[in-house]
Amino acid sequence: MLPGCHSALLAVTLLASCASTTFESTWKAPDVGPLDYTGKKVAAVFVSAQEGTRRVAEDTLAREISERGAQGVAAYTLISLEELKDEKSARAKLQQAGCAGAVMMRVTSTEKEIHATPATWSGARYSSFSHYSGYGWGTVYEPGYLSTDTIVSIETLVYSLEKDKLIWAGISKTFNPSKTASFVEELADAAAAEMKEAGVIRR
Repeated sequence: MLPGCHSALLAVTLLASCASTTFESTWKAPDVGPLDYTGKKVAAVFVSAQEGTRRVAEDTLAREISERGAQGVAAYTLISLEELKDEKSARAKLQQAGCAGAVMMRVTSTEKEIHATPATWSGARYSSFSHYSGYGWGTVYEPGYLSTDTIVSIETLVYSLEKDKLIWAGISKTFNPSKTASFVEELADAAAAEMKEAGVIRR
């Protein structure tokens, strides 16, 4: 059964600053060579309890899959959320729809990091009135401030539905993701790069 999506992403207008995605760990099945899903249907699945978030993410992921040669299909167009949770029939339903593989994404955690910059004085010289008079007017006070980063961890899984087998998996962290679509695009790019490096998909 698929686990529920972490609720922290479900509001998903996170922060408007630039995102940055890196993979912290990856795994591939040892007996898997370069996959060739050219022209084959691959289901795009984003695990989320919110239907709106799920649809935007799956549409974006399906587009990214199609751009890499397969025929990406948003899972919500093929199967309901309740059916996806049914481990006995989910694979069968996707196969009946003609899907050879599936790419799944799930939020595993979100974190907040607060960074403090201390207040500083720069350029002031206090050793004498003369020094201060000459330089004091150019003194710039830099106030301290706080900044907050949002870090979202995502689990990405690539399955062969024909073999019912996990082919590749990765855990990534994205700093300050913004809208769902751009977040998934960046994540798909990073995952594709990792899979190329591992020899799971062709360069």
